[in-house]
Amino acid sequence: MTRFDDAFRRRLGERCRTFPRIAYEGEDLKRAAVAITLVEADDGSGEAAFLLTRRSAELRAHAGQWALPGGRCDPGETLEEAALRELEEELGLTLPPENILGVLDDYPTRSGYAISPVVAWLDDVSALRPNPHEVASVHCIRLDQIGREDAIAFETIPESPKPVIRVYIGEQYIHAPTAALVYQLRELVAGRITRVADLEQPVFAWR
Repeated sequence: MTRFDDAFRRRLGERCRTFPRIAYEGEDLKRAAVAITLVEADDGSGEAAFLLTRRSAELRAHAGQWALPGGRCDPGETLEEAALRELEEELGLTLPPENILGVLDDYPTRSGYAISPVVAWLDDVSALRPNPHEVASVHCIRLDQIGREDAIAFETIPESPKPVIRVYIGEQYIHAPTAALVYQLRELVAGRITRVADLEQPVFAWR
């Protein structure tokens, strides 16, 4: 069940705390963190959802793409601090550290980053204030929708032996790295440990 309630928070929090996280240990990639922020769906269903953004068309990198709030870690920042800072800068949301449930596997990207997904819980989204310079729109994506079997697809490309992942959100879909991080969360919600570092990004994201 993915109802947005205390029972689900406790259950997912325990899974996040005991998650056997794999951290990227190399020095050739820059560190980045994103926030996977769990909220109540905005459709009156009472279901749990997460916040997904559409990046502003004005941005120099990855303009217009689907993304989780996040960015590069500042010197001396922890992953959790970076994710919460980016969440405030992009969406105007201030979360206390105790709202962090855990950190999942690092995902190394083709563009030179090791992205760490920080899972957080937000009871009240009324303070949501997207930064128009970074965010074109904000969407609540229900966990039960991405939990369907037909929500996940893998395809092969001639440029790589690794499968490209797609996660469908309604009539649209997202790619890795965001899709890979969302997929790992989806699996954890279902009680499964699934690694995603070897899931490929589409060629247009290789920069």
